[in-house]
Amino acid sequence: MATLTYEKLRTVIEDTGGSFVRLRDPVILPRAIKNTTELNGSRRAHLCDGIALTRFLSWLDRQIPGTIDEISAAKKLEKFRIITTQEMGMKLEDLSFDTISAAGKNGAIIHYRVTTQTNKRLNAGELYLVDSGGQYREGTTDVTRTVAIGNIGEEEKRCFTLVLKGMIALSSARFPKGTRGQDIDVLARNALWKAGFDYAHGTGHGVGSYLSVHEGPQNLSRYGSQELIPGMIISNEPGYYREKAFGIRIENLMIVKPAQKITNGDIDMLSFETLTYCPIDRQLILIELLTTQEKQWLNDYHARVYQVNAPYLDKEDKKWLKKATMPL
Repeated sequence: MATLTYEKLRTVIEDTGGSFVRLRDPVILPRAIKNTTELNGSRRAHLCDGIALTRFLSWLDRQIPGTIDEISAAKKLEKFRIITTQEMGMKLEDLSFDTISAAGKNGAIIHYRVTTQTNKRLNAGELYLVDSGGQYREGTTDVTRTVAIGNIGEEEKRCFTLVLKGMIALSSARFPKGTRGQDIDVLARNALWKAGFDYAHGTGHGVGSYLSVHEGPQNLSRYGSQELIPGMIISNEPGYYREKAFGIRIENLMIVKPAQKITNGDIDMLSFETLTYCPIDRQLILIELLTTQEKQWLNDYHARVYQVNAPYLDKEDKKWLKKATMPL
């Protein structure tokens, strides 16, 4: 049976006198604007994911540097996701993508995929970047954390704090209706630009509902021409990568939503609701580089991380989380 390919179809239409018109798939935009059921499902999936990640980070912090490698760390995280979903009456259907488990210089490779040949130990004095996600029937997750293995140098801390400032700026943004991704991408890059740094990837991509972890048409980048509309889910993932040295990325998922009205304000505004609740490594933050508002955002975020996750943790993990989310 012959297959009618895209190009064959175009040829048939044009050869018979027709006009072949390229239009955007009409399903793409409605699919990107999640309904109430999808949004609530995503919140449930992220609750489960946050608990699993917290358990993983607590476990990782107790390991002796140099005894864990990238492959074993990724497998352990997947195991925590499986166990947590079972406890929550859910099921991890699959990973939403192959986990990026990158230690030290491997973290500088933006889309690194560990193999038995590249597998590296998590050694003291290095950063560990883990970008992972799960596919649940309730929703799709994608989260990145960069953590310290042992004591870390001041330069790595400075770079981490600059990335964090960008993530906070975007998380707390207010913007008018009609704003496109390319209009606010700069918010995540500004602190890095001031230091002469940047990152060679987009700041955010759309995420599906038990579908593709990379979903359009919305994105946060210099090419993001799609208007941001309430109900869209999008990632917030600035980073910094120093070749053959280290990589840093911090990623939360967010929902576009109407912003709280400001007294005497003239126009309706939009903002973001954070979906991801997982601690950000306080050991890597140079507090003196944060503004009062940035410190308050992080303290409020960590208070929420503890409130959301603590009821599901055992005594040991709860104690670890309490320390990990202490106010700056």
